[in-house]
Amino acid sequence: MKSYDVAIIGSGPGGYVAAIRCAQLGMKTAIIEKYSTLGGTCLNVGCIPSKALLSSSHHYEEATKHFEDHGIEIPSDIKVNLEKMIARKQAVVDQTTGGIDFLMKKNKIDVYEGLGSFKDATHIKIEGKDAGEIEAKNTIIATGSKPSSLPFITIDKERIITSTEALKLKEIPKHLMIIGGGVIGLELGQVYRRLGAEVTVIEYMDRILPTMDAGLSKELNKVFKKAKCKMMVSHKVQSVERNGDEVIVKAENKKGELVEFKGDYCLVSVGRRPYTDGLNAEAAGVKLNDRGQVEVNEHLQTNVSNIYAIGDVIKGAMLAHKAEEEGVFVAETLAGQKPHIDYNLIPGVVYTWPEVAAVGKTEEALKETGTEYKVGQFPFRALGRARASGDIDGFVKILADKNTDEVLGVHMIGARCADLIAEAVVAMEYRASAEDISRMSHAHPTFAEAIKEAALAATDDRALHV
Repeated sequence: MKSYDVAIIGSGPGGYVAAIRCAQLGMKTAIIEKYSTLGGTCLNVGCIPSKALLSSSHHYEEATKHFEDHGIEIPSDIKVNLEKMIARKQAVVDQTTGGIDFLMKKNKIDVYEGLGSFKDATHIKIEGKDAGEIEAKNTIIATGSKPSSLPFITIDKERIITSTEALKLKEIPKHLMIIGGGVIGLELGQVYRRLGAEVTVIEYMDRILPTMDAGLSKELNKVFKKAKCKMMVSHKVQSVERNGDEVIVKAENKKGELVEFKGDYCLVSVGRRPYTDGLNAEAAGVKLNDRGQVEVNEHLQTNVSNIYAIGDVIKGAMLAHKAEEEGVFVAETLAGQKPHIDYNLIPGVVYTWPEVAAVGKTEEALKETGTEYKVGQFPFRALGRARASGDIDGFVKILADKNTDEVLGVHMIGARCADLIAEAVVAMEYRASAEDISRMSHAHPTFAEAIKEAALAATDDRALHV
């Protein structure tokens, strides 16, 4: 039986990054993955493939709707080759997961393919291709999450689908109904709307992106409506039934009336649940809470001292980069270092176009705590760079403490916001004030100027270009 300093169960962004950092710190490391490819949900059926399809569909929409504005004349019979688009997506996935294989070899990490389950607190049984048993001084649970559903919905993976199936459809839906107006549903909804599908989003809450700043929700809702998506908020789904190639969704609106939607596909996108199936956590004495999450303390340590847990399987936002930070955190903790994570400064991003990104407190959260704050907001349409590229939707909003001017939250929707949000994270990590940002030179013409202008707006309302 092989023995290791650390064994990681699960090879998603949290697991494989934890393995690399442990190996860098001199620990003999093993990683156990039940699937034949590494990278978990994110690389295989989540972040990476969805962004590949978003990129491809964006190119198609630009060609069919916007190239003419730029003086580019193209034939009117442009067609979508969905099979080729899906194949390109898979090639991106294969290349990315292959890169993780390389990193495991480079860092001399032993990889076991199979289902890892606890025999006890220091022994892990592996069932599958690399069946056997290993001993681990420490174990990190990084088993991630799976798509959630509603108890009355039967996912048949053909017409009533999750995000996993939506990434490999063999046809463009005529009418795609999406239950859930969160990140995943909106991203995939935009992919298929661009390709020609009719799209209806059915959301239980009174707005899409209900956990983000209300201003972002309102602006993105306008974008989707402009694209002729039907946005049915405040609708409680009652039933989802399939009749041949037709799916019928019944929902109760805010008036209490039962309304019916019909389409050929229904994407169930109501969040994700922690995944611990087959882990046999009880054999190691590890406690799960009533939501199925592994319970951890501030050191990400379970109630069993040598077992830790990270990523989607514990509390907090289900984000790949959050899991990565936690993987490094645990590795450095095991090495006797004193790492830290500021969960308030983990950015959230929606990769629609325009992109949506945020970090820190929302206005709603500041109001709840009675924090006095001021707002600086700047529209993208006032930027020369945005007008030059035709990406004028959106804005940047900065929330700063009314008394100290410290930046408390930054919320943005617009072109390249997924990248722009990093500036806000850096500023907030160093506890910058709005005036600090406003006094930093930003290259012209760039989208980043919107951040400077929003900071100026929060500093005595002195934005220069509005």
